[in-house]
Amino acid sequence: MLRLSAAEVLGRSERRLDPVEADRLRHALRRLIAGEPPSRIFGRREFWGLPFILSADTLDPRPDSETLVEAVLGRITDRSAPLRFLDLGTGTGCLLLALLSECPETVGFGVDIALGAVRTARSNAAALGLAKRARFFVGDWGSPISGRFEAIVANLPYIATGELAGLPPEVGRYDPRRALDGGEDGLDAYRSIAPAVPVLLASGGILAVEISAGQATAAIAIFEAQGLAIDGIERDLAGFERCIVARLGKTDRAGARSGGQKHLGMYGRPV
Repeated sequence: MLRLSAAEVLGRSERRLDPVEADRLRHALRRLIAGEPPSRIFGRREFWGLPFILSADTLDPRPDSETLVEAVLGRITDRSAPLRFLDLGTGTGCLLLALLSECPETVGFGVDIALGAVRTARSNAAALGLAKRARFFVGDWGSPISGRFEAIVANLPYIATGELAGLPPEVGRYDPRRALDGGEDGLDAYRSIAPAVPVLLASGGILAVEISAGQATAAIAIFEAQGLAIDGIERDLAGFERCIVARLGKTDRAGARSGGQKHLGMYGRPV
């Protein structure tokens, strides 16, 4: 890792680098020319205005996923309430920690199958001053978790196996395969978590999951088969359907397509 960041090197061009720094900069430039994303080279990425450390076991957080954070925050009527959040497939912990940064009395739990990802998420929580309110566990989706939660978020592996080879190099070569590979149709992870969601959601709570373009209808059917109702489909900054929001009970499917129509009251801790 460079002693100076890339921005510092460019912004202080009059400063002479010592031999170690110069060698590291040349190495970083070679990696950049080879197509490696700067976030991987320097080991960090900004998400929701917060700095996150990356590792080989984590996805590189991208702005599209901030749609999930916005979807949850837009449905919380009181951000100072003592809530419980759950992040399935937490990776860097970016979704959970971004939410905790906005909800000062909330506690959160993150689960990932990769020990390296859990360690990375714990490091990020400590660096952001959120370690006292965030706990991370190794597990297969929601298997190590009990209790009920006012919000569950999940950025699932949703790329169909046959499409992995066609991903852009900065994704396919550097993000962990198991965080990308969603099985034959890209929806295996949705089928895995859907049965647990009604057990884990508190009354009035919501589920926010990331989807890829064109997956909304099939993913909705998976969750509706478990008795969940669709509360909204949120679009990312590019206008693509990026996030399904679901809850327990019935809702108006016609209104759900527009997204962000309802604000759920989430008060107190689940029993």
